[in-house]
Amino acid sequence: MNISNALTVSRLVAIPLLMALLLVRFPYHDQIAAALFIVFSLTDTLDGELARRQGTVSDFGKFLDPLADKLFVLSVLIVLVQAGLVAAWVVVVIFSRELIITILRSVAANQGRVIAAAPLGKTKTVTQMSAVALLILQRPYPVLVPIADIAVAIAIVFTVWSGVDYLWRFRHLIGRRDTRAVPQPVPTEPTPAAELGEVLKRNGFTVAVAESSTAGMLGALIADVPGSSAYFQGGVIAYSNELKRDELGVSEDLLRTVGAVSREVAEAMAEGARVRLRSTLAAAITGIAGPDADGTTKPVGLTYIAVASPGGTTVREFNFGGDRAANRRQAAMEALAMLTAEAKGRRTEARSA
Repeated sequence: MNISNALTVSRLVAIPLLMALLLVRFPYHDQIAAALFIVFSLTDTLDGELARRQGTVSDFGKFLDPLADKLFVLSVLIVLVQAGLVAAWVVVVIFSRELIITILRSVAANQGRVIAAAPLGKTKTVTQMSAVALLILQRPYPVLVPIADIAVAIAIVFTVWSGVDYLWRFRHLIGRRDTRAVPQPVPTEPTPAAELGEVLKRNGFTVAVAESSTAGMLGALIADVPGSSAYFQGGVIAYSNELKRDELGVSEDLLRTVGAVSREVAEAMAEGARVRLRSTLAAAITGIAGPDADGTTKPVGLTYIAVASPGGTTVREFNFGGDRAANRRQAAMEALAMLTAEAKGRRTEARSA
C-alpha cells in the first residue's frame, strides 16, 4: 500500500461520512459536505501524479482508481436524488456508462490485460465531481441552481462521450473468444518468427534488434524459435534517450530536434544496432504505445519501424489503434514481417550477383 493507493482508498473511506453530512441537518452541514467532497476529489489528480513521479504505478492502482471515482460520485448522487436536488435519470445515465466500462474492464482482465483510465475518462470524472459539488451547494445557495444545471449537462455530455470513446478504442476486446481452456491445434504453418529464422538460416544471415516501445518483445519472439542462436546476435532495449545515444549511437541533436519517436531516430537505431552488434540485418522500433502520449503532441499508437541492411535502411510509419499491449505486439509482428521481406530481398540480390 503506497501513498498514491492510500489516497485512492481515502475516497472510499470518505463515502459514509459524506452521505451522513448530506442526510443530517445542522448549521452549515451542506457547506462542510461540499468542502470535504472537493478535498477528496482533489486526491483523484494527486494519486495519479504521485504514482507516476515515484514510479509506483501498479495494476492494483489502475483498477482501484477508476472504481473509487465511480463509487465516490455515484454514492453522493444517490443521496442528492433522495433529497430532490438532481433528477434520477442523471444517475441512471452515469451508472449505465460505468457499468458498461466495468464489464469491458472485466473482459480485458479475463484476457490478462488492464484498462487504465484514459484522458477523456479523467475529464469525465472532473466534470462529474464539479457538478456534484455545485449540486450540494445549491441547497444553501439557490443562486447556484442554474449554474449547477449547466454543470450537470456538461457532465452528462462527457460521460456519454468518454463511454463511447472507451468502447471504440477497445473494440478489439469485444467478441474475442477465450481460448485458454480449449486445446489449440498444432499449427500447420510456421509462425512469423520461425519463417524469418528459416530465411536467415538458409542464407547465412544474422539479425539484431533495437527496441524502445516494445522493450524486448521483438527479440523474445525471435529467441522463442528453437535454434535461433544460429542467427540471432542479440538486441538493445533503449527506452531512454541516453541509451539510444550511448548504446546505439543516435545523435543528441537528432533526439532533441525530431524526438525519440520519429522516422530519423528509428533509422539511426537500426543502423547503430547493425553496426554495433555486427549483424546482416537489424530492426528498430520506436513508438508511443499508450495509454497516453508521454507528454508529447504525437498520437498514441504512432510507431516507426526501421530495418537496416548492407544495401540501406527502410523505415515505415504505423498508427496502431489498440491498447498498450496490442500496440506493442502489432509493432513486433510488423517488424518480423519487414525483416522477413528484407531477408528474402537480400537472398535474391545474392543469387543475382
